[in-house]
Amino acid sequence: MLVLSTVVFGGVFGMKWFGNKAMNDYMNNMPTPAVTVASSKAESMSWPNRLAAVGSLVAVNGADLTAEVDGVVSAIHFESGDIVKRGDLLLTLSAASEQGELKRLQAQAELAELNRARKAQLYNGKSISKAELDTAIAETNVALAAVEAQKGRLAQKIVTAPFDGKLGIRRVNVGQYLGMGAPIVTLQKLDPINVDFSLPEHYLGNLTTGLAVSVGVDAYPDEIFQGKILAIEPKVNPNTRNFDVRARLANTDLQLKPGLFATVTITLPGENVLTVIPRSAVNYTSYGDSVFVVQKSGDTVPVDEQEGMAEAGLEVVQRFITLGEARGDYIAVTTGLEVGTEVASTGLLKLRNKQPVIIDNSNAPMPELDPAPPAG
Repeated sequence: MLVLSTVVFGGVFGMKWFGNKAMNDYMNNMPTPAVTVASSKAESMSWPNRLAAVGSLVAVNGADLTAEVDGVVSAIHFESGDIVKRGDLLLTLSAASEQGELKRLQAQAELAELNRARKAQLYNGKSISKAELDTAIAETNVALAAVEAQKGRLAQKIVTAPFDGKLGIRRVNVGQYLGMGAPIVTLQKLDPINVDFSLPEHYLGNLTTGLAVSVGVDAYPDEIFQGKILAIEPKVNPNTRNFDVRARLANTDLQLKPGLFATVTITLPGENVLTVIPRSAVNYTSYGDSVFVVQKSGDTVPVDEQEGMAEAGLEVVQRFITLGEARGDYIAVTTGLEVGTEVASTGLLKLRNKQPVIIDNSNAPMPELDPAPPAG
């Protein structure tokens, strides 16, 4: 009975082990099914030599006008949004006490001048010493200086436009007490207007003043504004390794406003001949960017769409690349790919190294350098 039981259970477990081994061998040797993807070949393209950056619009002259001294607003001589010239009167503070003080000082100055004239006559008649005449002259000069100082204090009671420009929204009212430094209105010179942006240090040798720039803003998505580089910062920021650039644009219609976000394109001389692929062909990962290169496979592989075995087909091999500038639906490859190399351009999530593939470009999207949404 013991021998019989050993034989029976041994046979059962042996068959179980043999069945599992056969199943594992079959699964290990089972060919990987092919997946259908679209493909595209790396092309050589000549792109205009240009740089892209982002920046902000800045007024050529811009200031938030404030009061230099305390006082009550007695008169306002502008409206919100006015266009003013340099020297135009904008606001007046009450200055009755200052004007009274000016008249007192002017009277003192007149008296000091009369006293100086008398002392001069007496000195000419040798009735007084030179020291007394000098004292009278000094007193006259002090009185006149006091008058000029009071006129300066009175001038602080009015606010004028420091340059030509457009006013913003008025922040004060007649009768309001205005403290020193309190905002009155903003004044911006809008034509022309500047755009400030930064570029990495390795572009420093490519830029010179006078190069053409094209600027776009979100407020006017269908318009491009043209200008030229005005100045290049002579030092590089040691923290960011970027350098600042300023360009100037015409703004005759006063459409552009300071503070707007701007996309800047700088046109450089010549063209670049680059190897490019569709952006959809790039597999972006944290450990590096790569593409799946299509090549011939020596194995026969089953095809999902039909029964049986396919003839020796295609497979993909993952290859890491270095990317450059992107334009439209294309991106430049600086290293790792040659012109004419075929790469998978869709279905990248289904792919892995040595994955059998079937190429079907019948419904593949056509990449464009300047894609635009359909009208309507």
